[in-house]
Amino acid sequence: MKRFEVYKNIRKRAVIFGLPISLFALMMVSILASLLIIIFSFSFGIIIGVLVFNAALYVALTRITLNPQLFQMAKAFPRIISNKRNSGFDYEQD
Repeated sequence: MKRFEVYKNIRKRAVIFGLPISLFALMMVSILASLLIIIFSFSFGIIIGVLVFNAALYVALTRITLNPQLFQMAKAFPRIISNKRNSGFDYEQD
């Protein structure tokens, strides 16, 4: 009889095929678009190209998932934390 492990770590985010939900949705949109291309194309090279593209996209998305710091452009915390409203005027000299 097969035994199943109880999922105890409920705080982890949902993952499908190793991808978060948003990246999995992007992968599914890519697969649907590639299926349309395969249906309406008559070239063997295009079919192979689409399959290679989907495989490369999956590998790239899993790498991005494992290392999210690659695309982090902004700093994690602001330079100044204040409750004052920002008027947009800068009174400091350059």
